[in-house]
Amino acid sequence: MSNNIDTGKRRFLTAAASVVGGAGAIAVAIPFVVSVAPSAKAEAAGAPVLVDISQLEVGQLLTVEWRGKPVWLYRRSPEVLEALPTLFDELRDPGSEVASQQPEYAQNETRSIRDELMVLVGICTHLGCSPTYRPELAPEDLGNDWKGGFFCPCHGSKFDLAGRVYQGVPAPINLEVPQYHFQGDNIVIIGEDAKGAA
Repeated sequence: MSNNIDTGKRRFLTAAASVVGGAGAIAVAIPFVVSVAPSAKAEAAGAPVLVDISQLEVGQLLTVEWRGKPVWLYRRSPEVLEALPTLFDELRDPGSEVASQQPEYAQNETRSIRDELMVLVGICTHLGCSPTYRPELAPEDLGNDWKGGFFCPCHGSKFDLAGRVYQGVPAPINLEVPQYHFQGDNIVIIGEDAKGAA
């Protein structure tokens, strides 16, 4: 039996075993770390949403998703803006006095930061259905005084093009205006106001 020990070989085998063991430990740890980290979908669910409105035309409705809810962006025409004040007597809360319905900066006649752009959560405040966009004037099923807005097919609630609820319908309050602000002229950030996240 030889007493000569090959230390170079020993160091090599020790280093190789350490590398293989370390790689194995990393391979076992990665699935565990990934499983406890929130998914991209979960992270995005509560995050603010950036929307480019540069291509949004007058009279066009754009729907985006924020926190699992539909959010509507609608570019109002001058005619729509002129019609909004004429509906006061037909609305349950024309001045948006229920503070929980919108941020303070949207508690006005148009319920918006910029009069021409409406931003609303598209969920009926009665039982959570999604109203349909009905821009036509005086359709037969909604009456001669209809000036465009949203109609909930589930139970008949009606909202104008500022999301204000009509009197005599099941929905108790106006549609919600989420917190939002503008980044430049054409980017709307939904889910936070100019001061930060909601």
